[in-house]
Amino acid sequence: MPRRPLPDISIRQLEYLLAVADAPSWAAAASEVGVSPSALSQGLAELERRLGVQLFESVGRRRKLRTTMTPVLDHARHVVALTCDVVSWADRLRLANTGYVGLGMIDVAAVVHFPDVLRGFRSEHNDVDLRLTVAPSQSLLEDLQHGTLDLVVCVEPPHKMTGIEFVPLLIEPMIVYGPPGLPIDGPASWGPWVLFPADSHSRNLVINRLHQLGASTEVAAESHQADVLREMVLLGLGWTVLPRSQGESERGELSVGEQILERQLVVARRAGAVTDPAVDELARRLIRQPATGNE
Repeated sequence: MPRRPLPDISIRQLEYLLAVADAPSWAAAASEVGVSPSALSQGLAELERRLGVQLFESVGRRRKLRTTMTPVLDHARHVVALTCDVVSWADRLRLANTGYVGLGMIDVAAVVHFPDVLRGFRSEHNDVDLRLTVAPSQSLLEDLQHGTLDLVVCVEPPHKMTGIEFVPLLIEPMIVYGPPGLPIDGPASWGPWVLFPADSHSRNLVINRLHQLGASTEVAAESHQADVLREMVLLGLGWTVLPRSQGESERGELSVGEQILERQLVVARRAGAVTDPAVDELARRLIRQPATGNE
């Protein structure tokens, strides 16, 4: 049976789709891509016509992307990000610019595990424009999908992500910590907790494991910063679960409990991306060099 000819879908139409999916309103989406609302609407109507499916549904006075259209949105993100990679590569080649690396890391990767890799790379490649963003895993992976980062070191997400490939880096033991001087008894006595926020990959791992152990999962406070969590435990506001490298400090000793789980750190990249050679070199260094501070 002959295959259906591929529809003539433009990169611009996919940009429109992403803008509508991410912006708070169609007017804001139109402004983001530099067209009028009517031009945006016409472009998306043409995309629907060429795909042969209805992408949007009416909710009150608004048009929203149908939840069943997630595969189309994932495809659009991947294609637009890869196209941006090619355009950036061509611009650097045309303008004879030096290399560029947009690197994202969670705090423990930047401060504890891989500072020597970063120092060595900057020392040997001082002509490369290395831009480092330190943020939680979910935020970094979203920036990677959108094309604003080239390379990410983060906690492995619970599910595969379209267009993203992951390479394991290291495994971190996660330890229970209680307020100073407090006996660490069985799981039934643990808590309440001060943990990473609810959208954190590590938070989800911890909560699931606490459920398995029969411990309380009451969360009294949260922060993206491990140092802040330690300080809250020192103040007696609750218990926490952290990597050993972040749970112990010269500023005060917490009560140290048992290891209850492990988390996997990975390096993430867009699959099939055309990248600056500097990105490839930094990725190789991260993968091949043992991390410092790992236990």
